[in-house]
Amino acid sequence: MFLKNALRAATALSLVTVGSAYAETITIATVNNGDMIRMQGYTDDFTAKTGHDVEWVTLEENVLRQRVTTDISTKGGQFDIMTIGMYETPIWGANGWLVPLNDLSAEYDVDDILPAMRGGLSHDGTLYAAPFYGESSMIMYRTDLMEKAGLEMPAAPTWEFIREAAAAMDDPESDINGVCLRGKAGWGEGGAFITVTANSFGARWFDENWQAQFDQPEWKEALTFFVNLMNDYGPQGYATNGFNENLSLFQQGKCGMWIDATVAASFVTNPDDSTVADKVGFALAPDTGLGKRSNWLWAWALAIPAGTQKEAAAKQFIEWATSKEYIELVAANEGWANVPPGARTSLYENPDYLAVPFAQMTLDSINAADPTNPTVKPVPYVGIQFVAIPEFAGIATEVSQEFSAVYAGQQTVDEALAKAQALTTDAMEAAGY
Repeated sequence: MFLKNALRAATALSLVTVGSAYAETITIATVNNGDMIRMQGYTDDFTAKTGHDVEWVTLEENVLRQRVTTDISTKGGQFDIMTIGMYETPIWGANGWLVPLNDLSAEYDVDDILPAMRGGLSHDGTLYAAPFYGESSMIMYRTDLMEKAGLEMPAAPTWEFIREAAAAMDDPESDINGVCLRGKAGWGEGGAFITVTANSFGARWFDENWQAQFDQPEWKEALTFFVNLMNDYGPQGYATNGFNENLSLFQQGKCGMWIDATVAASFVTNPDDSTVADKVGFALAPDTGLGKRSNWLWAWALAIPAGTQKEAAAKQFIEWATSKEYIELVAANEGWANVPPGARTSLYENPDYLAVPFAQMTLDSINAADPTNPTVKPVPYVGIQFVAIPEFAGIATEVSQEFSAVYAGQQTVDEALAKAQALTTDAMEAAGY
């Protein structure tokens, strides 16, 4: 009997030793958006299930992009998991910079990932990042102010209606701006917004021969419309407002309309955070009647840099954070409106989720986005709010800085477009296009 007990004790001790030998501390770089902040609050669930600890490096969007790009291109090895998107993933996957996610468990059900998200996070059919959430962009608006203005938001409005509604809802004396839109420099911040706006006006970054197109009338029309709209009915200092700044303004009741990421819908309708939670309506991003709406397609996704020493633990985290079970965990604790949207087909087959007011509009917006055919005129590139070539991030960051200088009153539309044309042309020639 004593021998049996001793053997049991020894076996138990060896299991603990083996278990602790495999327990890792993984470092994750992520963006300071609400869903990622929420995920950090549930990390104890992951640790309890796997024994692995997590260290978070949480950064503002532009800083995150810079840090992870520098780290992965120099093989810095600071991170075991990076939060990246549809722009970086196929390029970095093709470079061999990311670990393929081609051996995720059967329970994970990779086929459940929405086709638009899976396609955008793959290279040559191999998945290189798993979507934590997917998004397009759409209009969020104050139903009470729209009604007070005597207007009714169409399900698929034009930019002219947006201007009319912004004028009607603008109320400076009450600190209400007719419309709040991104002007912050950065290719994924204000740069993304003006690019999709320009798409709807018939503009494009490049023609079929990779010639820059900022000297064409469509770009001048789009940029002029945007600047006039925001100068007339937008908030002061909009040149430095990005996603988080506009979210705060909308939640405080200071915006009649906000056109931005569909993922924001859960934040503006959350009564704990939003003073207008019960007064928000949704519509598709606007167009000009040319056949392209001004909405994008994006996923914030989790990827593993090649060369990490903790690949197995990193894959376990990705399976946990982007799983059906994680969605159910958030739903059980915070309600279906607060689960990460836009990533899994099964979520949009769930009647509990479809009862959420913005669920269907989010899916419709995602389905309306076509990265392989993003513009009115033909283009040689894939991507809606970005051009899927390695040179784009650097070029577009500079272009967005020129545009933000217009928003700040530091130069004219014509001056900014001339600079954008010159710097883009120079960069593309230097890259051999």
